[in-house]
Amino acid sequence: MANASLSPADMRHLAAAGGAAPSLHNSQPWYFRATKDDRGITVYADKTRAVPLTDPDGRALYISVGAAVFNMRVAAGRLGRDPHVTLLPEGSKPPAAAVLDLSRFTHDSQPYGPDLYPAIGDRHSSRLPFANRDVPERVVGELITAAAAEGAVLDVLEEADARRVLNLTAEAERRTAADLARQAETRTWLRLEELTTDGIPRAALGPQDHDARVPVRAFTGHPPAFPTSTQRFEALPQVATLTTHFDRPEDWLRAGQAMERVWLLATVHGLRMSVLHQAVEWPDTRATLRDPRTGPGHVQMVLRMGYGPPGAQTPRRPVTETLGPAADDAGTKTPNATDTART
Repeated sequence: MANASLSPADMRHLAAAGGAAPSLHNSQPWYFRATKDDRGITVYADKTRAVPLTDPDGRALYISVGAAVFNMRVAAGRLGRDPHVTLLPEGSKPPAAAVLDLSRFTHDSQPYGPDLYPAIGDRHSSRLPFANRDVPERVVGELITAAAAEGAVLDVLEEADARRVLNLTAEAERRTAADLARQAETRTWLRLEELTTDGIPRAALGPQDHDARVPVRAFTGHPPAFPTSTQRFEALPQVATLTTHFDRPEDWLRAGQAMERVWLLATVHGLRMSVLHQAVEWPDTRATLRDPRTGPGHVQMVLRMGYGPPGAQTPRRPVTETLGPAADDAGTKTPNATDTART
């Protein structure tokens, strides 16, 4: 029987895939450790990279970590491994977000339908205008099925609900613009001049909507810190909500896996996506996002999708910074200040 242990190259392969996941302000709040038997990988939430004013309960942080977990599941298929995931395992020191047991082999390298692995590198947030072209119902159905397979509900909204959600997002954006502390926090993640490994570079900011139909986040503040362009966006953006039945850390991790599975599949189909996150950052607007006609649930994400140009690449932390050896029985330390410093 083949050796079930993962090589250092295998570990780097998995960590690189996990590190390509989306995260709030490209904060990349994760780090990875080999399991003690070298047959799996442990994923930790790096709370030193939190965005506490915008995300006080860590919900967005855990969604980001969940997205990293799904990327690693996809990457495990390229290694011929069948990943078994345990969320929030009991007794781990320090507390882990997830453990991927990769001791089992598989001949199915594409368990999610299309080959999603190339999409890990191709997926980017696109804050650019999309075409006035509907996503085909067949593709919408595939995306809904993908979310359901991860325990979440993707609801692609009809016009009235889409406008309601966009109005709530615009309201939340105005409130954020008036919150000087949140504005200052966001600016700490801007990377306008220097080359870095995290945060938001100028090229990824995107324009504002000339007609104010799409409430794109103004990362540079109100008024903007430097001149920004405007363009005309699509007349009616295609908007979807991602919902879970409960609202616990394990649900946030599942939502992150569902979001990334949907996003990678959308990328395979030539779709672009971005996150309209503002309304879920305020408790009252987040509560109002949910359509009471669809029953109980908690909206975790608002996604905008369509056909258009790809978004700009964002910098990524090197694997040498996010991947470490297995924890011993006494536990392992969170990466030190050098590892997690935001440059």
